[in-house]
Amino acid sequence: MKTFITTIALFISLLSFAQETTHTLKVTVPNATSDKGEMVFALNTKETFMVAAPVQSAAVKIEDGVATVTFENVAPGEYAIIVLHDLNGNQRMDFKDGMPAENYNVSGGQMSFGPPVFGDAKFTLKEDTEMSIRL
Repeated sequence: MKTFITTIALFISLLSFAQETTHTLKVTVPNATSDKGEMVFALNTKETFMVAAPVQSAAVKIEDGVATVTFENVAPGEYAIIVLHDLNGNQRMDFKDGMPAENYNVSGGQMSFGPPVFGDAKFTLKEDTEMSIRL
């Protein structure tokens, strides 16, 4: 009986080690031009960046030009964030004459002409992380 209980205890402890460690990612936009609308955040992998639904997303209120979101239970790996100041709350980027009509940026902050590129926006998540993305 003692061996059986020890075996069960060992099995349960091994299960806890088998579970993948996840992390928390806190992202702040410190410089919204107004509190109008909401800030939309999209956490993407290379496979979802600009082509599919993000791994996680959130829309939050802007207060005094600052918006902050916390993504929970994020597996270690390479990610990129797209952030959009959604002025009219329609949950998508609006365009005027083919150009974005609302402010946006990506992690890494490297904006060029044309759509964002995953390689410029990617970062590696290995631990709980806080980052800032300026618009």
